[in-house]
Amino acid sequence: MKILVTGGAGYIGSHTVVELILDGHDVVILDDLSNSKASVIDRIDQITGAAPELIVGDIRDRTLLDRVLEGAGFDAVMHFAAMKAVGESVKQPLKYWDVNVTGSLRLIEAMVDHGLDRIVFSSSATVYGEPDAVPVSEASPVRPPSNPYGWTKLVIEQMLTDTTVAHPSWGVALLRYFNPIGAHASGLIGEDPNDEPNNLMPYIAQVASERLPELKVFGDDYPTRDGTGIRDYLHVVDLAKGHTAALNKLMEGPGRWVYNLGTGRGTSVLELVAAFEDASGVSVPYRVVERRPGDIAELWADPSLAERELGWKATRGVEQMCVDTWRWQQFVEGLAD
Repeated sequence: MKILVTGGAGYIGSHTVVELILDGHDVVILDDLSNSKASVIDRIDQITGAAPELIVGDIRDRTLLDRVLEGAGFDAVMHFAAMKAVGESVKQPLKYWDVNVTGSLRLIEAMVDHGLDRIVFSSSATVYGEPDAVPVSEASPVRPPSNPYGWTKLVIEQMLTDTTVAHPSWGVALLRYFNPIGAHASGLIGEDPNDEPNNLMPYIAQVASERLPELKVFGDDYPTRDGTGIRDYLHVVDLAKGHTAALNKLMEGPGRWVYNLGTGRGTSVLELVAAFEDASGVSVPYRVVERRPGDIAELWADPSLAERELGWKATRGVEQMCVDTWRWQQFVEGLAD
């Protein structure tokens, strides 16, 4: 099949592109490179033996979308293009609404106009807000998210849900995933933010490589086993494979499906730091600071529905996530030398 991957040069997108190519699909990437680099295309080529086409542009540009979709013969879209940092969204909410929601609206409009009716959407577990209990399943109530990033994901989910009602031929998979970390085992692709990292694992890795002086731990007074936030950390390659499994589901026919993608296990911030130190043999100095606005104490998944219906299950543990991240970070540092 021919797949358009928005944000496909980014962290999760690039790993999914690798899995799509290995599964025999023809991939075109649309990415504005605001938080990614064009050099990832050559690395995808090294891993898979095939370089996807890269179109540099903004999904808010409807004229560009029409040009990309017109007569291209796409079978489906995988939609990753978005801003993705919880803390940043609290500080810059309007930018998140513009990029994430307006961009998705333009994409959906263009898909409708060009008769493209299959989409896998990169959603988030933040749509569950602060749950009454963990783990959360797809049957758990969707609550008002605690930050603008989560709100944008929830609104986009609703747009896609409404589109399936208005256009019954559509097939939509809403993938609510938890906390992707790790890197490809080749060490050639991973998370490499253009600015200071907003997410925990790349921050840990940059402290370990002495690019940053110390890790900030946002609060150690949560009602958790060590006082720090607990999350369901998921290897990015497992996550990518979840997307290809969802794509196969969409090809069965029209409908709307929601799946949690996670491991079903929670790890605290300090536990992740300790696991990284064990995997790398490097000390990661940290300092506890005030809680970050928009964060909650704990969240992890019940991923059993994805296993039953998609045949998907996360297989890589936290140790592997840390080993692969460190291998990738060393590769990045080598590029900088």
